[in-house]
Amino acid sequence: MSTVTDVPNAINGQTDIQHDRAAAMDFIEEIRLRTWARKNYAISSERSADWHPVILDEMTRIDREQA
Repeated sequence: MSTVTDVPNAINGQTDIQHDRAAAMDFIEEIRLRTWARKNYAISSERSADWHPVILDEMTRIDREQA
């Protein structure tokens, strides 16, 4: 028989799994955005401040690599 104190452990376990999946999806999304930035590189004067921060970061990295 479970007690009331057992319930948060079950909930936390489920939350941890969901968090791990979300973190994995975030990582995959970041890699996808960085890949897109490399394939679609634009010089700094042609970049929009509205672009995703990960894309802008990757393009800035490319700038440093080329310097």
